[in-house]
Amino acid sequence: MISKTLSIYFGRRFVGYFFGVFFGVFALVALIDYIEMTRRTDDIPNISAFIVAQISLFRLPQLLERLMPFCALIAAMICYLNLSRRNELVVARAAGMSAWQFISPAIFAALILGALGTAVYNPVSAAMQERSKRLEAELFGERRSGLQEVGGGFWVRQRSAEGQAIINAQTSSLQGAQLSGVSIFVFDTGGQFLERIEAKTAVLQAGFWQLTEARAYRTGAPPRDLATYRLNTNLTTEQVRETFATPETVPFWQLPDYIDTAEHAGLIASGYRFQYHRLLARPFLLAAMVLLAVSFSLRFFRSGGIQKMVLGGIAAGFLLYVLSKVTEDLSKAQLMHPAAAAWLPVLFGGLTGLVALLHQEDG
Repeated sequence: MISKTLSIYFGRRFVGYFFGVFFGVFALVALIDYIEMTRRTDDIPNISAFIVAQISLFRLPQLLERLMPFCALIAAMICYLNLSRRNELVVARAAGMSAWQFISPAIFAALILGALGTAVYNPVSAAMQERSKRLEAELFGERRSGLQEVGGGFWVRQRSAEGQAIINAQTSSLQGAQLSGVSIFVFDTGGQFLERIEAKTAVLQAGFWQLTEARAYRTGAPPRDLATYRLNTNLTTEQVRETFATPETVPFWQLPDYIDTAEHAGLIASGYRFQYHRLLARPFLLAAMVLLAVSFSLRFFRSGGIQKMVLGGIAAGFLLYVLSKVTEDLSKAQLMHPAAAAWLPVLFGGLTGLVALLHQEDG
């Protein structure tokens, strides 16, 4: 009964600190992102502060989703450092609890929070990110894509009976069915360049792209301004969304369908596979962060060196983040399997924390 009561107490303390850190980071990121969006839109006339705040608000859930493991790390360190400072861990040990018993509630809570983050929070985050991208496309879409901008964005090649075309878009929304900042290079069936078309937006319809506010450049002829322009295509919505839809805007429950569609279409699905495995591994990543944090937080305050312990825990979390970014880049470059890239940081962080705790508790 004592162990059960203390376990519930430790679990509630960790969850409380987690949400405290989460909402604290939310407020800080919201302020920084709003200031950044204000700076980006200061040259756009007649824009309201409400629109800027709306775009920033829709971007926040995905930004916080990336910081969720660090929230677990900081929350666990604060929780157990406070318990140690107030000698509550000494009381727990005197009641017959081992370190593993008062660590397990936080690990269990981290698994639950990670599962909720994957199953519930991620779909909401993806939908709001898609909405944010749509608002940004409407806000910045009137900017014509110049030579400097053509090198970035998204690229896709299409073929039809009339020839082929290379499409570049600066932003996409509606899972790739609507593009903004579009540049299209059109070639005939023999591969000879015909014209370049720049448009504000391009919307995929049945068998063609509907371009608005387009300008066509053809060699030996003056530019033509067109209110609308149709570019025939044989691309389907499924093929287009695999090219222009970023994995972060796809909800967790739809990722398996995206992976199957990409594979049947002969497209590369490594980005969607990595995102799927990363979301599957999130509960265990949060648990690994708790293990890392606890391994730096169980020392008694009378022993001193608390500042070094805190810095060590933060450094360990930062190194784990660097490792996750390296494996993500390797996966995107197809140099590592997506499953291995997603689960390697989890295994590394969990084993490191486990070995450190074994050394502290069992020698």
